[in-house]
Amino acid sequence: MNIIEAIRERRSVRNYNGQPLSRAVTVEIEKAIAETTDPFGGAITVRLGEFDLSDGFRPGTYGVIKGATTYFMIAAADTAATDLSIGFVFEQIVLRAWQLGLGTCWIGGTFRNTDFNRLSGSWPEGQKLRIVSPVGIADRLTVREKIMRAAVGGDRRKPFEKLFFEGDFSPPRRADNRYGQSLEMLRLAPSSTNSQPWRALVSDAAVHFYYTPKSRLSLIDCGIGLCHFYETERFYSHEGCFFTADNPPAATTSLKYLLSYHRQ
Repeated sequence: MNIIEAIRERRSVRNYNGQPLSRAVTVEIEKAIAETTDPFGGAITVRLGEFDLSDGFRPGTYGVIKGATTYFMIAAADTAATDLSIGFVFEQIVLRAWQLGLGTCWIGGTFRNTDFNRLSGSWPEGQKLRIVSPVGIADRLTVREKIMRAAVGGDRRKPFEKLFFEGDFSPPRRADNRYGQSLEMLRLAPSSTNSQPWRALVSDAAVHFYYTPKSRLSLIDCGIGLCHFYETERFYSHEGCFFTADNPPAATTSLKYLLSYHRQ
């Protein structure tokens, strides 16, 4: 399975079969953690840990997750500056896990910190636990999980022309133009409550990214989307880089400029 197939097929998994990861799979996951890239330079820490459930203990996810024994734990400073990095880095791992046949589910608030901090041990100075995610083999999709997916609109995405624009923010960007494939993979990215806070404007051979601040998780969501964009650029052998534009095109008052990207 290539990265485009993983982006298109991956879904959040909340119900697991309870089996721990094999040693071979664990090695592949640890390799994926070690090989992540971060163009934004945020200091984050990703750890993998397995709970002992033999005595009936269940990690606190307030009923959101069932049957998972193994979790990712992501720590970083509690600042907006690191949020893009959290989304960008961990989504690389999430996609690699899907390629290995493993489900995951981003959890940004509904977990009991003490349970996961006990498993992880101490974090580097200035960092705290921000995100957790189960990882494992998906069990059957239960009625409860179907209801949860429907409630957050997990399968719905805004149309391409509502998110991406050409020249200014009046004409929509055509999906078959330059950057179209990469923007489409950005469109498919998951986000908290399916908010899709990102927007993009293609102008002067660059893509300028903006977002609508909808919640504390909006910049993490943008990092996830930018990961999809960047991985697609790499898949199609387009070399490029992110940068901060001196004078980005003006946007509506509801949008904040994030950063820009151009091919080299």
